Amino acid sequence: MVSSKKLYLAMIFTAVVAWVMLIVFVAAIFRSAFGFGESLVAVPLLALLMPLNIAVPLSVLVSVTIAVFVVAQDHQKIHFKSAANLVIYALIGIPIGLWLLTHAAQQPVKILLGLVILVFAGYLLSGARLKELKTDSKWWLLGCGLLSGILGGAYGLNGPPLVIYGAKRRWSAQHFRATLQAYFLVASLTGVIGYWISGLLNQTLFNYYLWSLPAVVPAVLIGRKANTMIQDGDRFFKYSYIILAALGMLLILNAIG
Repeated sequence: MVSSKKLYLAMIFTAVVAWVMLIVFVAAIFRSAFGFGESLVAVPLLALLMPLNIAVPLSVLVSVTIAVFVVAQDHQKIHFKSAANLVIYALIGIPIGLWLLTHAAQQPVKILLGLVILVFAGYLLSGARLKELKTDSKWWLLGCGLLSGILGGAYGLNGPPLVIYGAKRRWSAQHFRATLQAYFLVASLTGVIGYWISGLLNQTLFNYYLWSLPAVVPAVLIGRKANTMIQDGDRFFKYSYIILAALGMLLILNAIG
């Protein structure tokens, strides 16, 4: 006969797995619909259930999985040249971000960065439009890619500079989503390699990842459907600016907290 203690532990374990699947499901819909920002949903909530050294790698593994699905589904909508250049410059920026993470005073840097993102998002939400880039610009690719790598390496916030570039290029919601997944596929795989070198890829992490997979597939399909329903590019990027504002606020609150 199963003891009451074992039954209690089994119930807790089942509840944790269910919450992990729900969190991943919601975050994956968010990512599949908009192309970025799932860490805004996943990491804070997963961290309530598990240590950060499991929550963050789990989010990255899920990110790789979503990117694989989207790239396989919508590879014809990817701006491969843009994605490749953004990745190259981001890889240069990641070590700079890691240096900031380990050497810079975190609180003032996070508050400053959060304020800059908030002000910029507010400026764009006011109705201001970025000047259009009709073709890829080497300098804009360098600036946005490098800054994306720095922010990603330091705080896991690759998205804001990519939103700026996509808005300037006037990509549709579908092209933006697909191109960013090609970017994130490489960037997230690089992160996974880093976690492996650091010894963070363990059996517990893989167990959570395997349990989350049944939630990822339907979420990606739902997010894709939502993305295809957004035909107005200006409206799509307006939603993206709202997400940027939320990211900026999250940074500030994280620094203050």
